[in-house]
Amino acid sequence: MIQIWVYTLISVTAVSLISLIGIFTLGIKQDRLQHILFYLVSFSAGALLGDVFIHILPEIMQGEGAMRNGSYVLAGIMLFFVLERFLIWHHSHSSHKEEIHSMVYLTIIGDALHNFLDGVAIAASFLISIPIGIATATAVIFHEIPQEIGQFAILVHGGWSRKKALLYNFFSAFTAIAGALLTLLFSQRFEEAPTILLGFGAASFIYIAMSDLIPELQKETDTRRFIVQLLWMAAGIGVMALLLFLE
Repeated sequence: MIQIWVYTLISVTAVSLISLIGIFTLGIKQDRLQHILFYLVSFSAGALLGDVFIHILPEIMQGEGAMRNGSYVLAGIMLFFVLERFLIWHHSHSSHKEEIHSMVYLTIIGDALHNFLDGVAIAASFLISIPIGIATATAVIFHEIPQEIGQFAILVHGGWSRKKALLYNFFSAFTAIAGALLTLLFSQRFEEAPTILLGFGAASFIYIAMSDLIPELQKETDTRRFIVQLLWMAAGIGVMALLLFLE
C-alpha cells in the first residue's frame, strides 16, 4: 500500500506542476501557440481514449461484475453532462469580450473540479494496479498540457495579469492532490471504491475527449491538417498501447 501512495502522490504532484506551463508560453506568438495546441489537443484526445479502451475498461469489465461496472461508467457520463449543463465543468471559449471576464471565475472553479476528478482517477487506477495507474497518469499529463495553456490564455484575456493567472491556475491544480488523498483514504473503508471511482474516471476521460476536445478538432476544414490531426490522435493511442508492455 505504501508503494501505491508513493506512486499516486508523485503522479498528482507532477500533474499539479503542469499548471505552471503557462509561463513558458509568454514569449510565444499567438499564431505559433495555436499551431502547437492544434497538435497537443489531437494527441491528448487519442491518449485519453486510448487509456480508457486499452487499459481501464478491459480491467474493470472482467468477470461477473462487468455489467455493474459498465453502469458506473454510464452513470459518470450522465453526471458530467449534468455538471456541464450548469456551467460548473465547462471551460468557456467564448469570443464575446463582455462575457469573458465573468467566465474566468467559472473557469477556475471548473478547473478545480476537473483536477480533483483527475486525482481521483489516478489514485483509483493505482489501487487497481501500478501499470494501469502509470497509464492513467500519463494520459492525464498529456491532456493537462494543452488544457492548462488554454486556460492560462483565457484568464489573461479575461483581464487578469499573467502573474495572477499563473498563481490561481497553480492553486486550482492542487485539488488533484486532494482528490487522490481522499480516494486513497476512502478506499480502505469500502472495498468496491477503486472500481467505482475508476469507472467514473473512465467516464470523465470519455466525456472530455468526446464533448470538448474532438468537437474542437472537428472545426478544422483543411484536409491536410485533418490528416495530421488523425496521425497525432493515433500517436496518442499508440503511446497508451505501448504502455501495455508495463503490465
